[in-house]
Amino acid sequence: MANGARLQTWLDQGTKDRFSAVARHDGLSDSALMKRLVELMLQTANAGQSASPDAGDGGRASATRVSVRLRPDDVSILQHRAAARGLRPATYISVLARTHLHRLAPLPREELLAVKRAVSELASIGRNLNQIAYAANRAERTIGPNREDLKAMLKVCGALRDHIRGLLAANLRSWDQGYDDSK
Repeated sequence: MANGARLQTWLDQGTKDRFSAVARHDGLSDSALMKRLVELMLQTANAGQSASPDAGDGGRASATRVSVRLRPDDVSILQHRAAARGLRPATYISVLARTHLHRLAPLPREELLAVKRAVSELASIGRNLNQIAYAANRAERTIGPNREDLKAMLKVCGALRDHIRGLLAANLRSWDQGYDDSK
């Protein structure tokens, strides 16, 4: 922890052993359990106060850390899906929770950039076609695509549109489904 501070205490050996057993039972280190207990105590103490628990950091809201237990096979799926989206597993779970709570269907950064590039290409093609149409409507001699070329461009645009629709539909399904059987 870059800006963390150390907190420690002394206990009799019996208490320390029981504490360690509870930590192991919860799948935590002694330090992680101690940190969790301190945070819980501070949350409880701040619940009765009118001041915000974040008032000491300039009024900025901070994210709340939540611990979640997963089955081993779910961890494997989580790691696979997070990696496929270029995210760390904790970030992926955070996005999933936010997605579910706010009824969103976010596109991960790489997928969003791909869609933006495709839209940019379509806009460029549209501008070129508008220039050709403008020149043709003014009865200017146009040097450019013939009818077959225009049909090919329309076919490419339609395929790109269908591909983006499929990408968006697959993205929506991937956030909603429970298990990926294709893995």
